Amino acid sequence: MSDPDIFDLIVVGGGVNGVGIARDAVGRGLSVLLVEKDDIAQGASSRSGKLVHGGLRYLEYYEFRLVREALIEREVLLKAAPHIIRPMRFVLPHSADQRPAWLIRMGLFLYDHLGGRKLLRSTRTLDLTSAPEGAPLKKDFARAFEYSDCWVDDARLVVLNALDASRRGASVRTRTALAGAQRTADRWQVTLRDADGKESNAKGRALVNAAGPWVGDVLRAAGANSSNRVRLVKGSHIITRKFWDGEQAYLLQNTDKRVVFVNPYENDLALIGTTDIPFSGRPEDVAIDGDETDYLLTVLNRYFVEGQTRADVISAFSGVRPLFDDETDKASAVTRDYVLDLDAPAGVAPLLSIFGGKITTYRRLAERALKRLAPFFPAMKPAWTERVPLPGGDFGSPDFAAFLGNARRRYPWLPEEVATAYARRYGTRMHELLGGAISLQDLGERFGGGLFEREARFLVAEEWAKTAEDILERRTKHYLHMSADERSKFEAWFAAKKGGRQ
Repeated sequence: MSDPDIFDLIVVGGGVNGVGIARDAVGRGLSVLLVEKDDIAQGASSRSGKLVHGGLRYLEYYEFRLVREALIEREVLLKAAPHIIRPMRFVLPHSADQRPAWLIRMGLFLYDHLGGRKLLRSTRTLDLTSAPEGAPLKKDFARAFEYSDCWVDDARLVVLNALDASRRGASVRTRTALAGAQRTADRWQVTLRDADGKESNAKGRALVNAAGPWVGDVLRAAGANSSNRVRLVKGSHIITRKFWDGEQAYLLQNTDKRVVFVNPYENDLALIGTTDIPFSGRPEDVAIDGDETDYLLTVLNRYFVEGQTRADVISAFSGVRPLFDDETDKASAVTRDYVLDLDAPAGVAPLLSIFGGKITTYRRLAERALKRLAPFFPAMKPAWTERVPLPGGDFGSPDFAAFLGNARRRYPWLPEEVATAYARRYGTRMHELLGGAISLQDLGERFGGGLFEREARFLVAEEWAKTAEDILERRTKHYLHMSADERSKFEAWFAAKKGGRQ
């Protein structure tokens, strides 16, 4: 008879890999505890380029298995979460100084066919002298290739996996750090420390180390070692006003053989990145520097007629990618693949550590992780996540426009931009958010940038939001559309509410 006081899995890390494993495991009948020392997705999983993509440039490094897996997952995830994931077309202006046209064509042919593409449009060649996509580009670039990938709200992808895991029975504890772990013959005894310094204990039959940049810290806390290592690489993005017409994104080749994405963002903004710089500090302290900003602007201004300067940068963010260290010299060439390291000497509880990975392949990584752990849980049910939508994504097909149209008819009093934002962030869960509301007044105080009191309270009640930053920067991107005074007003309201005065 099983002991109800012992979890089957204790998962450390609330990034995309950790929540993906937790969700998959609890859906297979395992009892799961997920702990995250900060907020869900506070690390690299909310500071990515926000793409679900195959990784076109990885073909140059002959990573065909990784690209194929990612291309297959691209459409699996699009069907699972069509509210937070959407198709996007990328225009790649041809620059003969970087790569010959035949090489790009060959790469895009493989990109179109490696993953069994069904939902997304195929590649086409553009004459930039006449195509509207060429209008913002300098006349030096006469030809381009346009291909498909997908956009994703990365932080919400992580939150939705955690939410589904919780709804299926997992225990999710944010602001809870692993302070120590001891292994016995059949279990792990872990010590947990919350944000107030209070300690508690938990027991698990297996420990999963999905701590990303902190994977080594968890290994040390568990008194374990691994021959594998993560290589920390800083990637930074800048945000400007959108300076071109159309919904297309651009992929720019740089003279150092790297590429930079220029993507539409938050309706009227542009997200530009990323950099690849070796990082050796504390991941919590990562921040963009002036050289990175200048690097991105230099690449941008080589291609676009309308030049951008530091004065045009309205925001920026940096993340530390915990890449598997394959001992490659250049940071940009380090593999985006992953390694699952199982430490399971005979007769003791297993420890599975995750090295590397990327957002697009998190679901397959979770399946492979549970396959490694299957011998320890013979009653575990089979894989299931490929066929089941994430919360809010259950509106029948990837046809977001049809879903939005129905929502607009159901809530005619809701301003169009607010209805679209709710439909994108919450999918069918927008009905939970709006509840019995029949007018804009029912949403409570408006703080600016489309943020209403009802949404803030919903995120606290349903999605582990515990600070104003959790709401403004990760659960939503309202901070980009609010003035400094509006943000301060919301922060004061949130602090008062948290203190029990509202």
